[in-house]
Amino acid sequence: MSPASITSSTLLHDLVDAGAANWGAREALRHRHRGITYAELAERSSRIAVGLAARGVRRGDRVVVHLQNRPEVVELALATSRLGAIFVPANPLLRGRQLRHILQDSGARALVCTDTALGTVAELGTAHGLATLIVCDEIDSARRTHAAVHRYEELLEERAHDFDVRAIDRDPAALLYTSGSTGKPKAVVVSHRNLLSGASIVAGYLGNKADDRLCAALPLSFDYGFSQVTTAFTVGACAVLANYSTAAALIQEVAAEKITGLAGVPTMWAHLAEGEWPQSVVDSLRYITNSGGVFPIPALRKLQKRLVETRVFCMYGLTEAFRSTYLDPAQLANRPGSMGKAIPNQEVLVLRPDGSRCGPDEPGELVHRGSLVTLGYWNDIALTRHRFRPVPGANAGLCEEYAVWSGDLVRADAEGYLYFIGRADQQIKSSGHRVSPSEIEEVVLEVPHVIEAVAVGLPDDVLGARIAVAVVGGKQSGSDLREDIRQHCRKHLPSYMVPAHVQIVDAIARNANGKPDRAAVAAALERFAAASGGDNVHAIRPR
Repeated sequence: MSPASITSSTLLHDLVDAGAANWGAREALRHRHRGITYAELAERSSRIAVGLAARGVRRGDRVVVHLQNRPEVVELALATSRLGAIFVPANPLLRGRQLRHILQDSGARALVCTDTALGTVAELGTAHGLATLIVCDEIDSARRTHAAVHRYEELLEERAHDFDVRAIDRDPAALLYTSGSTGKPKAVVVSHRNLLSGASIVAGYLGNKADDRLCAALPLSFDYGFSQVTTAFTVGACAVLANYSTAAALIQEVAAEKITGLAGVPTMWAHLAEGEWPQSVVDSLRYITNSGGVFPIPALRKLQKRLVETRVFCMYGLTEAFRSTYLDPAQLANRPGSMGKAIPNQEVLVLRPDGSRCGPDEPGELVHRGSLVTLGYWNDIALTRHRFRPVPGANAGLCEEYAVWSGDLVRADAEGYLYFIGRADQQIKSSGHRVSPSEIEEVVLEVPHVIEAVAVGLPDDVLGARIAVAVVGGKQSGSDLREDIRQHCRKHLPSYMVPAHVQIVDAIARNANGKPDRAAVAAALERFAAASGGDNVHAIRPR
């Protein structure tokens, strides 16, 4: 592997090769308190690439990786890059039909998984074109007799060498499957340029340095989760891979590993805000970031009281363009709820349906242009044409540049700071009004002891839709919580936005990407509203 520099990196694996050449002894990854240096990671990923090639993986082939956050996921991402193949991380929570869909939709050449998942795949039947199965950990002896099943360690027995693959940064590096509340997961095609440009930009505004320790607690199948790794590699820092089941367990991991940067989503912060943060974390945690929705204000205030020196970055992004905006922490107190302005080298437009620009505080669709706009959707030409379109107002004499239409409604104030309104396809039409669920949820979250809230519309012959809210309460919430919510909403919302039904629930149903499954929540609320007439509180457990 020839020496390289970070600035000359064009493909994903170049980041680690540059690290191996310039600071090979530094830790690149940690998992379960075991470290892997940049030199070791470069060597291991090269061996894995040789092993994959020996088992039939070629340039352009898709390699599906169905694992929790562990070093093998990163090694496989780098190995596929070396081959010019395409890395397809599958959410480890996916089972059965969802995993089969990804295998078949991607046309996977190889699958890397655990022995448990291998049993699931065997029950489903072999996906078309899937020639190689690679299993981490031990393999059940009954399955080991299958000629196409290999142990991961077998790949590491190969001798490392370079591949003469003429790939460029525009080429696909990964397929990232996104899961909505309806329909099958769809894959966003992410280029090497998207990954490296995003990591460099984010590392710049976060001020990342080589002594940072970034916690990758979100699944590596998310762009936000995987970017913790690429951002760390961009500056020669260490990415700590974590899998956690409770907020307390994650806080313990952050403390033990002396984490300096922690990324999360709104539901994660809502639970972490209720946790006990030791002084060691207060001393070491330099910043936290939020994306995937508006940072719940009550949770933010609780965290700020405890993590007094920790900077908070509120961000917005979509898988189709990774990261669009961030709010400078210095503006956090003055602009609550804002997602900031466009990140460097990207432009964010707020457009009307006709493509013209919205005025200050006028709601419109967020449109993103720049180096982070991905290549479209895998196997879905119609959706690609709908979401990826030429930039409005571009010079007609030049080659077309494509932007991505997010489907998110936002507004920009007079100074250009952006505020999220909601998904265009999640608007509730009630009493002739268009209502954003997020507006209701933000008000409900202001009520003491409310941890999470999801607002949905239920069918109504007169209103069109009546508003219902599912609420997760804290340990100290009492029987009066439901009435407290109703009174607070009556005080702070117009009458047509006040929920007709408020249900206290044990947990919010989620899709495979960890986001609230609004369709499942609505179905559960409708059942209980019908059963109780809307007068009783029921505990709803996600199915």
